[in-house]
Amino acid sequence: MDSVNVEMISDCFVKPKFLSEEAKKPIHLSPWDLMMTTINYISRGLLFPLPKNQDFSITTFLEDLKDSLSATLTHFHPLAARLSTVKQQNTSSLVIFLNPENSPGARFIHSSVNLTVADILTPTDIPEIVESFFDHYKAINHDGHELSLLSVQVTELTDGIFIGCSINHMVVDGTSYWHFFNSWSEMFNSKNRDSISRPPVLDRWFPSGSGPIIAFPFTNEDQIIERPNHPVFRERIFRFSSHSLSKLKAKVNSECNATKIISTFQSLSALVWRCMTRARRLSAGEQTTCGLAVNNRSRLSPPVPENYFGNMAYGVWGRATAGELLDHGVGWGALQLHKAVVNNGDKELKEMINSWVKNPSVTKLGELFDRNRNHVQMVSSPRFDMYGNEFGLGKALAVFFGYSYKFDGKVAVIPGRDGGGSMDVKVCLLPENMMAFESDEEFMSFVNEGCIN
Repeated sequence: MDSVNVEMISDCFVKPKFLSEEAKKPIHLSPWDLMMTTINYISRGLLFPLPKNQDFSITTFLEDLKDSLSATLTHFHPLAARLSTVKQQNTSSLVIFLNPENSPGARFIHSSVNLTVADILTPTDIPEIVESFFDHYKAINHDGHELSLLSVQVTELTDGIFIGCSINHMVVDGTSYWHFFNSWSEMFNSKNRDSISRPPVLDRWFPSGSGPIIAFPFTNEDQIIERPNHPVFRERIFRFSSHSLSKLKAKVNSECNATKIISTFQSLSALVWRCMTRARRLSAGEQTTCGLAVNNRSRLSPPVPENYFGNMAYGVWGRATAGELLDHGVGWGALQLHKAVVNNGDKELKEMINSWVKNPSVTKLGELFDRNRNHVQMVSSPRFDMYGNEFGLGKALAVFFGYSYKFDGKVAVIPGRDGGGSMDVKVCLLPENMMAFESDEEFMSFVNEGCIN
């Protein structure tokens, strides 16, 4: 595949079908949003087989996608804006906000590649070319000053169609990302294309006594921007059936003398943490951590609506030495993660966010993971509705991710195509660590045989 390139066929911008007066006003970003300034865009995509219906027209399909996207942007108008930065008067502080003025809208790209669906699905490791199925490659959120906040790329394969979507992470978290994607699919299938079943809540959340304008204590934007380089990694997907995950959850809870209080996701995260620690051959006294990205909408008091459109996710961390993690059973590690989640409540969240407001900063992943090379980070969620987005093409064959800051130990958990509680686990590791990880007997005992790629 090294000699195969993705060819761009067309490129345009799509604006909301209708803009209210409210949609023409600037939107100030919340603390959760501003923390994401130097993180990469969220890029996710769906691989579909080419319809066997001879009446299928790619031209008509693309026009339907653009028309339904325009209708969906009427409800999700922040995605059609751009970022702007202004210096506060009499200070050197910078304020970043969403500016709907003078924006051409969301980008829409049509491309093609001389590959088959099997070329993408068959290899053991995820083919690197998949990253070319997404726009804004390696872009960080701060680039949303010049780049579109939303970009859709539709790539034709010889026997398939890939729909890739990249959204600025200062505008959405994973929950909001899939809320938009689900709404777009719903709009595509709608006859009138006027309304959606779950309108987004666009008002930004701010802690009591702060906002809506939060300034960074920087004199120029170069102090914000970070573009780290990373070594070569291997990435592959491991598939877990609902039956296998049920066995793992039962094992974890029995080891903890618990009655199903530890979730399937926490159980799976502990298994990955434990086996990855073993693959890295850490000494018994070395510290290791496992981070879980948690949706905090329901954890605040009063709770934030589930349809809140913006960032409301933050990480909680389980900590242990390699010896502690490996000398105990998988249930012990899962219990550490469970405690971290339980202790992440309204009080802790507001203390953290109020502290940040007093001294605003940006998350620099390069610094964070260079300091902690023994870290495992679980991202995404098996709760997101990914395979429900069909766009008239039937159920997708697979979900793939675009470029996002890579590091040794980044793990994405998504729903399995078979449903019923099955999950897919996308793992990124250094080649030598992946070789040990994919040979780990404990880990592979729960992976579905014949269902690895």
